[in-house]
Amino acid sequence: MTEMARDRARPALPRVPALAVLAHYLVGYRRTWRAGVFSSFLLPALTVLGFGVGVGAYIDRGVGGVSYLSWIVGGLLASTALQVAIAESTWPVFSNFQWIKTYFAQSAAPLRVGDILGGHLAYVLFRVLTSATAFLVVTGLLGALRSPWAVLALPVAALLGLAVAAPTFAYAAAVDSDSWLAMLFRFAVIPMTLFAGVFFPVESLPLALRWLAYATPLWHAVDLSRAATLGIAPQWSVAGHLLYLAAWVVGGWLLARRAFGRRLVV
Repeated sequence: MTEMARDRARPALPRVPALAVLAHYLVGYRRTWRAGVFSSFLLPALTVLGFGVGVGAYIDRGVGGVSYLSWIVGGLLASTALQVAIAESTWPVFSNFQWIKTYFAQSAAPLRVGDILGGHLAYVLFRVLTSATAFLVVTGLLGALRSPWAVLALPVAALLGLAVAAPTFAYAAAVDSDSWLAMLFRFAVIPMTLFAGVFFPVESLPLALRWLAYATPLWHAVDLSRAATLGIAPQWSVAGHLLYLAAWVVGGWLLARRAFGRRLVV
């Protein structure tokens, strides 16, 4: 068989090959989505009730003139997006290199490194958006949203998801043991969640810790999400927040593209 005949016999890739990678993950998710119902719907409800109602009952005056329940919703939504993005970008990426070798199979398909990376990031974005939407619906039903502008928290969650997922892809592709992934949660994700303004204003922190909180992508998403759910202006400029998160996306993409290229291109 001639080379031209072999090319004709080979199944054609879609116009955007990354969509084929996204379809691969969506097919798998179609079989496992039921397991995520708890984390997508019931867990947000329990979190809001536990922190917003339980802890909020001990805060008489609320925060900034609003109830603690309404105040905390924006931060919890951003934190949920962060947790989903990190969860989908650590062990899944590591296993695709080290254990089940999915990336190498996709590279032999053949798919370009950018297609493999872009398709998987698109799936992470899908997971972040579905989880954030479920959280927004649950909190809306609980009466914790104070403004119709709350829907703008969804694109903020999507941008945050990419801002943390892209560099995490690079990290998971570079490490040689999953112990490093546990360290990422212990020394980066948990401190970021605790001190980036999700549960209390960062202004109550010492100056050094406050600037560390400002340096995290989570704080910028928290400020935007809280402004959207409360219907107020954010503490910093909207453009500044968005540009900072976009810089994390671009920088993370470049790092991940380089790390994936080193592993997949022989």
